[in-house]
Amino acid sequence: MHRYPSPVSYTRYRWWRHPTAVVAASYLVGAVPFSNLMARRRRGVDLRTVGSGTVSGTSLYGVAGFGALATAGICDVAKGSVGPLLAGRERPALQAMACGVTVAGHNWSPFLGGAGGRGISPAIGALAATAPAGAVALLVGMTLGRLGGETAIGSLVADVTLVPLLARTDGRRGKLAGGAVVGVMLPKPLAGNAPAADGPKWRTYASPPVPARDPAKPGP
Repeated sequence: MHRYPSPVSYTRYRWWRHPTAVVAASYLVGAVPFSNLMARRRRGVDLRTVGSGTVSGTSLYGVAGFGALATAGICDVAKGSVGPLLAGRERPALQAMACGVTVAGHNWSPFLGGAGGRGISPAIGALAATAPAGAVALLVGMTLGRLGGETAIGSLVADVTLVPLLARTDGRRGKLAGGAVVGVMLPKPLAGNAPAADGPKWRTYASPPVPARDPAKPGP
């Protein structure tokens, strides 16, 4: 009788599921700055030059409104799922690494000279493909924070509870994925971004440790 390869061994026949390819794809897809691309298209604005310089959905909302935010947000969430889906549930350690690397690419994008967002949207997408309870937790934290005008604070609270929650709901897989995402997301509100898009690249990593605040609601 013909024996089919196991799920783990079968990945050897698909080069795009090789661990190196998964990690590289996770980072490059995660680094695509949809919010900044939308801000440039709609308003001709580079989000690195606005407010805290964070290239995020909340910054985009302040510049271009809800329609632009919704479009870019869908893309950012979708890109977060690419790496974890390529890794597959049969490889929880690689899947967790893909989650973390995707968020890292978003937060410190090479396409933006090391600037980026807070990682919330791609983290939601990554966890939706890995440990869905984590995606719900981040979405609730982001929503409550947004309603209170402090998205970064709301997301920070969700980050703190993420690993214990996922360890309970998804066991080892959840603990690994939650830890990978939180380990990348927590430093971002403190690191910030360089306020000037054309400034020295090192400033992106040496900005004052002040969490980014939500921008004011755009005018008509």
